[in-house]
Amino acid sequence: MNPTLSTPLPWGTRTFIMGIINVTPDSFSGDGLWDREDAILAAVTQAGQFLQDGADILDIGGESTRPGAAPVGGQEERKRVIPVIQAIKNSFPQAHLSIDTYRGEVARKALSVGAEWINDVWGFHADPDLPAVVAEMGASVILMHNRLKPGSAELEARLGGRYVGVDYDDLICDICRELMESVSLAHQAGIPDERIILDPGIGFGKTVAQNLELLDRLDEIKALGYPLLVGPSRKSFIGYTLDLPPDERIEGTAAAVAISIDRGADIVRVHDVGVMSRVVKMSDAILRRKK
Repeated sequence: MNPTLSTPLPWGTRTFIMGIINVTPDSFSGDGLWDREDAILAAVTQAGQFLQDGADILDIGGESTRPGAAPVGGQEERKRVIPVIQAIKNSFPQAHLSIDTYRGEVARKALSVGAEWINDVWGFHADPDLPAVVAEMGASVILMHNRLKPGSAELEARLGGRYVGVDYDDLICDICRELMESVSLAHQAGIPDERIILDPGIGFGKTVAQNLELLDRLDEIKALGYPLLVGPSRKSFIGYTLDLPPDERIEGTAAAVAISIDRGADIVRVHDVGVMSRVVKMSDAILRRKK
């Protein structure tokens, strides 16, 4: 077991930044690297820039989670992400790497070549083998809430996909209950609380209005007692609110990041690391000055 895997970040001291590295051809945000001939080099270059700009963790993903995206198989996902993780770790040995996957087979290989965290957008509900892999390898895991269902997304050419007709009895209570179901699966596998991070799943199986309410009430998710990751970056609820495509959502993302920090986020997952690191630093200076 890699001894760095079980070392938690000093939660509560500041807000940590996770930079997104998309090794996909079809990212909703237009920053996918897989269709480039120099995809691995491009990923290493992006990783270096993100680290220079203030990223604390790099999250590497090989399957798009945008509304309407086609899933890829485990073999193709490994083909995309494993060489990238190896190359980044070779170039930046001290970098903290996360693998954005819900497959146990991909997670095991990623952890064996340098990843430290698993970022599971299905909160242990997709692959029953994944919890055991995380426990065995001593990794930390991000458990995300997700009510994505086929056919619940509307696609608009300029603004991208958004979810409609997603029903909750009580938005926050339902999210909290379902997140704790994921935590229970982690506990059953032997994963301790200090290796569990929760993500309320901004943009996953939630309408624009529900995403806005969730952001405003993140403190109720934080009250569950786990470190909180929030990923609003460039997402469609911003685009539909401001009527802007993904490459023009930086100000909307900045507002969402600042609100997230005010409501208790410990980590923000972003595409524009340089700009958002300044938003984070300013927000922390205001909100953590007495801590």
